[in-house]
Amino acid sequence: MPKKTGHRSPSPQAAERPSGSRQRLLGAHQSVAGGLPKAVARAVETGCRCLQIFTRNVNRWDAAPIPEAEAAAFRQAVIDAGLAFVVVHDSYLINPASADDSLRDKSIAGLVVELERAEQLAIPWVVAHPGAAGSQPRPVAVRRAAEGIAAALDETADLRAGILIETTAGQGSCLGDTFEEIAAMLAVIDASAQRARRVGVCLDTCHVFAAGYPLAPAAEFAATLSAFDRLIGLSRLEVIHANDSKKPFGSRVDRHEAIGAGEIGPEAFRLLMNEPRLAAVPVILETPKEGADGKVDPAIDRKNLATLRAMLPTA
Repeated sequence: MPKKTGHRSPSPQAAERPSGSRQRLLGAHQSVAGGLPKAVARAVETGCRCLQIFTRNVNRWDAAPIPEAEAAAFRQAVIDAGLAFVVVHDSYLINPASADDSLRDKSIAGLVVELERAEQLAIPWVVAHPGAAGSQPRPVAVRRAAEGIAAALDETADLRAGILIETTAGQGSCLGDTFEEIAAMLAVIDASAQRARRVGVCLDTCHVFAAGYPLAPAAEFAATLSAFDRLIGLSRLEVIHANDSKKPFGSRVDRHEAIGAGEIGPEAFRLLMNEPRLAAVPVILETPKEGADGKVDPAIDRKNLATLRAMLPTA
């Protein structure tokens, strides 16, 4: 089990987090199509106070360098927009648990690139899936994933940007669908104090629900949160992905839905939004953005954010 040692973010952004639920930092993942600063403009357009982006094509291994002029424009846009928290999500190809040494080495190198790009953009965290076991025994794959993440952190020891291990639905052989597996990964990574400062957790509501952790009613939500705190530690939770689920509880299928419109339902999000222990944790949507015509509609993000805000106390 990892030590709960008052984990701190590697970024000054952490100091800007609100202390009260009425000021919850809410945002959404936004496209960087047209250039990185465009994502900030989209965040502003939809009323975000925090933001998640990809910095590259997540379905390709190669990544063109970010021109410094574009990076500087992004950094300034974040300041001008007053965004209090920004994270990167890593490439979907990365699998530090892979039994294939070549793919694993590629994955570790990929995490290094993600960390370097985040650092260039003054972004404190890279959200990363821990990978898939394939045919390996899960304990072997869990340790392999942890050691791969640790290797990427060791190779970037001079950087401030760190990695957030994301909870998963457990689809296929994906790791990280139990809090115990994530705790086991953290225990390996935490062997180095340098690494321990640069690793945390991202909790995805759709994923934990699909993995079999109930989020409502209140007693079940409290039990899930207590299990997370006991095994991982709420001090390690740096961001929440707020997504309803298209698939039923315990399905182990990762399919996101609009807030309150899926199998999780509104009550779970009301509990999440009003939980005092989560008041300082940014909440970021990864909900569908396409309208009936299949085109991205900014109004959909605005509606989901408004749904979450309406769940907060008014006084």
